[in-house]
Amino acid sequence: MSRIFLCERRPTNSSPFEMPDVSFAKLSQSFVYETMIAGRDQQEHSLTIEVACGEAEWAAARSLLNKRYAWRGYGDAHNIPLTPTHSTFTASIDGALVGTLTLGVDSPAGLEIDETFRNELNTYRRVPGAKLCELTKFAFETNVQSKAILAAFFHFIFIYGECRYNCTNLFIEVHPRHRRFYEAMLGFNRVGGLKENADVKAPSQLMQLEVAQIRAHLEDSSFSADGIGERSLYPFFLSNGVENDIRQRMELGGPKAAIVAHCVVPVTEQSEPSSLAA
Repeated sequence: MSRIFLCERRPTNSSPFEMPDVSFAKLSQSFVYETMIAGRDQQEHSLTIEVACGEAEWAAARSLLNKRYAWRGYGDAHNIPLTPTHSTFTASIDGALVGTLTLGVDSPAGLEIDETFRNELNTYRRVPGAKLCELTKFAFETNVQSKAILAAFFHFIFIYGECRYNCTNLFIEVHPRHRRFYEAMLGFNRVGGLKENADVKAPSQLMQLEVAQIRAHLEDSSFSADGIGERSLYPFFLSNGVENDIRQRMELGGPKAAIVAHCVVPVTEQSEPSSLAA
């Protein structure tokens, strides 16, 4: 067993952007989640997941993003969107930053993915009641990845997205060689064909996941219903008790500290995920 605490932290530096309305006011808060979790080496490590809320944290996430993108040949001058409709998450192992991912909600300004797939996104926008979200600017160190770590990272972001945005459709733009990862691991579906991403000058594939399906995958203990097989990350997601605790504290605004129990899950190795203008 290990200890987890979720706390609320105010930003050390305010965003240069004004909040457009009260519905985004709480997005200035940063929630921190910590636990001991099994890593790729089968040893327990300290995992910290948090919502970046200061210049130093955004700069560190941007540095990691450009390091990983440059390694992939995508350039090293990429920025992380710092708008009221985007929240950047970071993952640290034993105090060292190893991952970052940004979650964005649709607005009149659009999404990052609109740069490549505006027509496809507009098709979904025309559906009554639809509210779109995107995962963008994803980077993760390959030497520390494990299913348990990646699952905890994605699950925390999904919980945050549900609590803050209440979106219906989640999108990500990926390099075609990584399509199978997102299909098998998280249940994403391909939307349309390949296009050229001007930001990284590489082919990209738009992928979509209905938010309701995330819940369905979590509730299906066999994970076999929609083609979700044993490679899936869902069996490694956080327990119902941990999720409910995180969700409750996010919805209430977050306590200074709360501790709950969580079982460490054994993990296996898997190939590196990656995305483009994600």
